[in-house]
Amino acid sequence: MIRPKQRKKIGLAIVGAGRVGLFRGGVAARHPMVEWIGLAELKPERGREVGERIGADFVTTDFRELIARPEVNAVIVATDEHLHVGPVLAAVERGLPLLIEKPLATDLRDSARVLAAIRRAGVDAVIGYTQRFRRRWLAAKEKVRSGALGDVTLVTSRAFMNRLVAIDNYKRTDKPETISPMVISGTHALDIVMWMMEGKRPVECYARSVDKVLGPEWKGIDATAGLIAFDDGAIYHLNISWALPVTWPGAVYSLEVGINGTEGVLTIDDTHRDIVLAVSRPQSEGYAPDRQRLVDFLGSYPPGDMALGELRGPMREETVAWLDRVSLGVPTQHATAEDGHDRLMLTKALDLSAKLKRPVRLPIESEDPAEAARAA
Repeated sequence: MIRPKQRKKIGLAIVGAGRVGLFRGGVAARHPMVEWIGLAELKPERGREVGERIGADFVTTDFRELIARPEVNAVIVATDEHLHVGPVLAAVERGLPLLIEKPLATDLRDSARVLAAIRRAGVDAVIGYTQRFRRRWLAAKEKVRSGALGDVTLVTSRAFMNRLVAIDNYKRTDKPETISPMVISGTHALDIVMWMMEGKRPVECYARSVDKVLGPEWKGIDATAGLIAFDDGAIYHLNISWALPVTWPGAVYSLEVGINGTEGVLTIDDTHRDIVLAVSRPQSEGYAPDRQRLVDFLGSYPPGDMALGELRGPMREETVAWLDRVSLGVPTQHATAEDGHDRLMLTKALDLSAKLKRPVRLPIESEDPAEAARAA
């Protein structure tokens, strides 16, 4: 281990004071290299509340005012997914390092535009794929990286979620067609698998979706199953459903992955059934708690769990690692901006294939079915 020579104090701007902004802000407030924190939040009352909880030095409703502050030399973008573009471009204009919640944007062309701006500016921008910081996925990555499985030939993943996340997302948008289980949630499983298959080039995908639960009320998609083919013949088969009953015990994510190689196989159970909570009264913590949910798989909320007044888990470790990256210049396993755009492109291509009911060649530059049909 080489001792880092860089030592830079951090003036941190956090854009967005929702759950993630609060979580990351709380972690940053304890980091020894963070000497100033500013917060931008559209809802003034929420901004003041979170600002007080994390000890923010400055609170505003205008992200431009915050990012322009002379104290700021690093930015976390933790807004709703469809509001990322403005804050990211404002930070890029100042050449500031970024931690961006996935995705770069919800529109593929916007994502490409943001990526191009990041590249031109030479900004160190990473994407919040938090699961890369959980030990089981790091252990899996090391076995794949070291060649223990030989050449990876087939990967499968299955993700189950109760419908609280889906309903929450549909409530917050006036464009339900831009939201899907793949783009919003399936992307986490997809990033883990694509990280395992690093170096392989996807060339085609095929998918189908169903909409019998969320479709009638929310004009949404329940579940998508698909297949991604790679240029070397490897295959990735994936499916995700975020329409399970609210009473499904996984607070958010339940995932199973199998990785087959020429020399071995690796299976990862990430269903969180090892710690089961059953109560008589609804709990106040967790993702959008519902009175029907009296049984929970602890640990299934991807950021981690609150314990003894602090967030414990992968989002804490991810945030600390990024702050170390900025202040000390140490390498980390964060997803890059290029990774983020690639994951959005793949999820959009799977959704496009499901709409067209035919295979789609990769990569795609637009998720518009009419444009895809003309290009075919």
